Amino acid sequence: MSSCAKKTPAQQEGTGQNKTQESAEPAKNLVLRSSLAGAWYSADPQALTAQLDDLFKKADTNAVDNVIALILPHAGYQWSGQTAAVGLKTTDKKYKRIIVIGPSHHTYLEDVFSAPKAAHYETPLGRIPLDVEFIDKLLKFPVFQNLPHALEYENSIEMELPLLQYRCKDFKLVPIVAGQCSWEAVKKAGDILKSLVGADTLVVASSDFVHYGSQHQYVPFTENIPERLKQLDMGAYEYIAKLDSEGFLQYRRKTGATICGAVPIAVLLSMLSQPSQAHLVRYTTSGELTGDFSNSVSYLAVAFSGKWANYPEIEPDKDNPELSEQDKKQLLILARQSILYALQNRRFPQPSELGATISDAMSRPRAAFVTLKKHSQLRGCIGDVFAQRPLHKSVIANAIRAGFSDTRFPPLTQEECKDITIEISALTTPHPIDSPDKIRLGVDGIVLNKDGRSALYLPQVAPEQNWDLNQTLTNLSLKAGLPPDAWKEGAAFLVFQAVVFGEDK
Repeated sequence: MSSCAKKTPAQQEGTGQNKTQESAEPAKNLVLRSSLAGAWYSADPQALTAQLDDLFKKADTNAVDNVIALILPHAGYQWSGQTAAVGLKTTDKKYKRIIVIGPSHHTYLEDVFSAPKAAHYETPLGRIPLDVEFIDKLLKFPVFQNLPHALEYENSIEMELPLLQYRCKDFKLVPIVAGQCSWEAVKKAGDILKSLVGADTLVVASSDFVHYGSQHQYVPFTENIPERLKQLDMGAYEYIAKLDSEGFLQYRRKTGATICGAVPIAVLLSMLSQPSQAHLVRYTTSGELTGDFSNSVSYLAVAFSGKWANYPEIEPDKDNPELSEQDKKQLLILARQSILYALQNRRFPQPSELGATISDAMSRPRAAFVTLKKHSQLRGCIGDVFAQRPLHKSVIANAIRAGFSDTRFPPLTQEECKDITIEISALTTPHPIDSPDKIRLGVDGIVLNKDGRSALYLPQVAPEQNWDLNQTLTNLSLKAGLPPDAWKEGAAFLVFQAVVFGEDK
């Protein structure tokens, strides 16, 4: 979430610390580096290898023929590493490609899956090449977006990688971070993936199972906890064994079972079909390991045998629907109604509560900024830089945040609403440029990154201020909390375009 510029350069907006700190390095050179080594596991290659040696030596399991997929836990190795090793040891097959699908613990994503455009992922055990061609195919579908920051500190992906490097050696990686997704989005992602996987592909759904206790805000029972936990976990496994993706999600909703990787598991199940078979190879809990069930997390390792069905490759939509004039009108109605709803009800509305018609173009993942002006002066501006949810939901959320969460202004009042006009900027996907000279003022929005600091201007900011390129980048540097000439050396830039439309008042 980010804010845009005020009307006068003397009034800078905040520190520039926002979620625009994406690498502007070209994907062919980009290395995604471990963000957990030294905290979740050892950053020393020899110590890490010794720990993995011990886990796999102790992993007592039977081989499973033709393993094509696994469900593995992703907690610290002292808790779930043994379960994960048992799962991986079911197979000694070599895989050319390993897809790891994990839930997002830190980045909000709705009906979106993130797959990064990068060359390698680096852990203390070395660099893993990414399957760039496979990821490029995924990114042709709107349900998959390139959000590299989704991988930062994401244990659901990273905790699997040293284990995979140790056991599987040479392979190409496809890391996918799953958001909070509807069944429709799960089914869509599963259909796309199963049309692309081949015989030498392993799919790993990364998930811990029930998180029990006050620490996890889930206490459905207080007696016979170990037995009741196992009953709850095995109830979920019954749907996994039946390869019933939708039933699994319904079970989770019905019971409230705190299974963090429910969406990755559901995607995997939607990819599988008979005669594929599930094999539960290990079940344990942290309560069993510590002897304390007041707070406990469950861990399952499940291997799936069979072969991938030869589904025809799905063609991406040829036409990315443009916003019609009616779409723009509906989005502006949504923005205004959202602000009024939040004033009256003190909560975010559901789209169905606002009475707008949601078209296909409005339901596609797309980032948006919402700008509020009062008597032509900025009164609030907040938005998403990258597509983290459907466009209409981005507009709803950012209209409310522009009205009540822009720290440069007091919260909007009911009396002010009649004097507010709303402008929406629907963004294209940002991409890196190698020189600021390539910025087209009035056409390109700009994201500046340097020394861990970041700031953004929408395309319309420079023309509104009558700035040339030098003035624009100087003010953008100041907005990021950097010296005015910081943009001249060592800075990285992303650019994007925007469809801008507003109320006529």
